[in-house]
Amino acid sequence: MKPRHFLSLLDLTAAELKRLMKRAMELKSMQQRGKRHTPLTGKIMAMIFEKSSTRTRISFEAGMAQLGGTSLFLSPRDTHLDRGEPVEDTARVMSRMVDIIVIRANSHAMVERFAAHSHVPVINALTDLNHPCQLLADIQTYLEKRGDISGKKVAWIGDGNNVCHSWISASHQFKFRLDIATPEGYEPKAEWVSACRKHVTLHHDPKLAARDSDIIVTDTWASMGQEHEKAERVGAFSGFMVDNNLMKLANRDALFMHCLPAYRGAEVAAEVIDGPQSVVWDEAENRLHAQKALLEFLLTRPAK
Repeated sequence: MKPRHFLSLLDLTAAELKRLMKRAMELKSMQQRGKRHTPLTGKIMAMIFEKSSTRTRISFEAGMAQLGGTSLFLSPRDTHLDRGEPVEDTARVMSRMVDIIVIRANSHAMVERFAAHSHVPVINALTDLNHPCQLLADIQTYLEKRGDISGKKVAWIGDGNNVCHSWISASHQFKFRLDIATPEGYEPKAEWVSACRKHVTLHHDPKLAARDSDIIVTDTWASMGQEHEKAERVGAFSGFMVDNNLMKLANRDALFMHCLPAYRGAEVAAEVIDGPQSVVWDEAENRLHAQKALLEFLLTRPAK
């Protein structure tokens, strides 16, 4: 039987995602009460990371340990992945030795090839195309702070990047409005917008996106692998900093989100990220709890 993979938010149904969020909050409460919960005792998670990581690696390793399992971390120099050996062969071999595989990769296509030949669940821990695990934490954070996100308005300010793509998928799955403001030429991929057109509106003016929103979210203007474009991007994104003036256009109880790392004075002002509307530290912590719920979901439910 084929395993369940989590390469995007669309790999789970809307109902499954809602149950996952509920479970993440339950696991968080259990952890805070000091209650041990080890359903993954004897399970092994392999992590293949082609890109650097702080929150993703720590949260997955800590989460697996808290659930009773063990982890193996493999950097690019530790495997022959797509260098001396086809991705398909690596997937066939590794998935005979471990119970779940988490991949942070340069190419989303590579992760899809890997998953297609894996005997065990594969989790996308970030690719050039999307970052679904981040959105699990983001949605959990909103639910904890404000309740149901359905029908709310989210403003994405900045680059139409991989995290933006996952917000687009989330708007479809959780039924909220997403207004995206990017400079011209930095829009999210058209096929992603088209697939969720009912929930997504594009702008080139951040003020239009921010007005009457319940969440304002941004990300670094130059993601990993785009460092050589930094100077050009700083110019292109002039006027797209999330500062207090922009936050004032949102609803009074609006939240500010950022997946981190953040660059104060660039995509966000210090007064915002360190201010009372910021929930970025809760987002970061919730990576742990949301991913624990995901690991439990994928490893304790029968494959279809």
